[in-house]
Amino acid sequence: MAMDTPIDACQARIDDLERRLWVAGVPAVAALADYQAACRDLERRIAAQGNDTRYRFVVIIPVADRPQHLGNCLDSLLRLCRTYAYGGFAAGRYSKVEAIVVDDSGDAGNVARHRALAGEYSDQGLATAYLGLSQQIALVDSLNDAQRRGLARVLGDDKRARRHHKGPSLTRNIAYLLLNEIAATGDKVLFHFVDSDQEFQITVGSTTGDRELYAINYFRALDQIFSSTDATVLTGKVVGDPPVSPAVMAGNFLADVVAFLEEMATLDPTLPCRLHSPGRHSDAAAYHDMAALFGLAPAPTPHAYACDLHGAHDHGRCFDDFSGKLDRFFHGAHPTRKTYYRPDEPLSRVQTARTVYTGNYVFRPAGLDYFIPFATLGLRMAGPTLGRLMQAELGPRFVSANLPMLHRRTVRASGRAEFRPGLDTTGDKVDLGGEFERQFYGDVMLFTIERLCATGYPARHLDEAEIAAAVDATHAFLLARYETLQAVIQTRLDTLDGLLHDPARWWNRSPRHAEGVCRFAAFADNIRHNFSAAGGGPVQIHDPTHRAKRLADIAAAIAAYAEDRRAWAALLACHGHPGPLSPEITAGGR
Repeated sequence: MAMDTPIDACQARIDDLERRLWVAGVPAVAALADYQAACRDLERRIAAQGNDTRYRFVVIIPVADRPQHLGNCLDSLLRLCRTYAYGGFAAGRYSKVEAIVVDDSGDAGNVARHRALAGEYSDQGLATAYLGLSQQIALVDSLNDAQRRGLARVLGDDKRARRHHKGPSLTRNIAYLLLNEIAATGDKVLFHFVDSDQEFQITVGSTTGDRELYAINYFRALDQIFSSTDATVLTGKVVGDPPVSPAVMAGNFLADVVAFLEEMATLDPTLPCRLHSPGRHSDAAAYHDMAALFGLAPAPTPHAYACDLHGAHDHGRCFDDFSGKLDRFFHGAHPTRKTYYRPDEPLSRVQTARTVYTGNYVFRPAGLDYFIPFATLGLRMAGPTLGRLMQAELGPRFVSANLPMLHRRTVRASGRAEFRPGLDTTGDKVDLGGEFERQFYGDVMLFTIERLCATGYPARHLDEAEIAAAVDATHAFLLARYETLQAVIQTRLDTLDGLLHDPARWWNRSPRHAEGVCRFAAFADNIRHNFSAAGGGPVQIHDPTHRAKRLADIAAAIAAYAEDRRAWAALLACHGHPGPLSPEITAGGR
């Protein structure tokens, strides 16, 4: 049937190319190029028509001392704009896509580099504003004394809101103040939060190695979803490195490392490596030690390592190369359980959600009602906690879609994270104690909220006794789970030690592999340092004084949430006007 207009025909062609793109499993180079070219042709036709009523996107990137990651993130956003040209390009800039860098850095050199990056990408056509500490303080200072006091749990008290390393939750909430000013202009706008260690591309696995592709036209898909549904908030996911802490991945990773050594023991180290088959790639969400808590099936068996070396190499070389990847685990990577894009749903199809991936979520201005809750506690799992609250109130207007972004926890050159709160690498051991503690009590908060939502919270008022009882019950349940996992980790460590140091194994009979053996041993020592009963994280969560304070703070924060929501709603209503920083956005951040 003939299309009504050339634009309709172009849209139909793109939809057809999109459906056929993944038929063979991995897109052919020519097919992907055709798809991208068709999308650019659509943008030219819309621009020629002169009436583009689609959404404008403001991409917000919170960052703390990660200039390399931030540069990669901005570069990927610019490449996405060049590849698909959503909204067109006019007067030296992309017309419907802009970025805001929200800086929470402590190092003056990194602050300068982040600010410079914003200027460099603005010069290349991607309007990029920089919201540094002084601008954040100005936003908070624009509130009156009563408002600041009423929102101390949302924005931080006067002292905390004025310093760096406030944490990602407080930083996002302060950025919401600026977004509220942008929303008040009446523009048709969507706000898209991404993390600085993510990129606007995906990764797919194959026998020839991972391929990273600009194969998703994110903004077109998001515009279609928000134009055709009443969704208020949409969350995507991530591919690549897992979005969770090493604190809840050590058990599974140890199982994989043991399986790797067991397999290596059966192989001739001098024969060509055969660890490259397609079946060696992992499934999504199999990285979490307690996947069942999230309604996911735990991985029934260890995951085989998929070697990513190129060119001729033997099993001995694979052994040594894998040993060099072990340390990356403590920085958030998972060498055996990366996730890959699965094209099993159309990009514009949505389903109801219950978890916010704070590194990849999009919302209408109405979504500003939902600040990151309990921000001053500094807990992990803020996104899932927010998601449970949104699910309770928004229902089908809180959705997810198959629009993941590439998550790259470590910098390629070093194999380490640039900055990771709660991770201490200053001594001879990697210390995860701070992150472990924040993860455990973040889980307590999350599953307490889930328990309370099942009883009608937040719509239903709860008294302090009911909240405290829920917190205590959740804490007891999770502490038992963590202790069980700790015992599993110890058993797997013992198995690893026995395999690694067995003098009969080929890696102990050749000086060629001595360095690799040392790296395996250092990895085991770091696991023991962090997850044994004497480890920093376990000691903190078993300390009775620390536990009492954490649980009391969690209960108090939950009890105060309704009051925080009322104060926030009043603020949004009276501060919804263009402020002094808004022109910085529209002018491209210079």
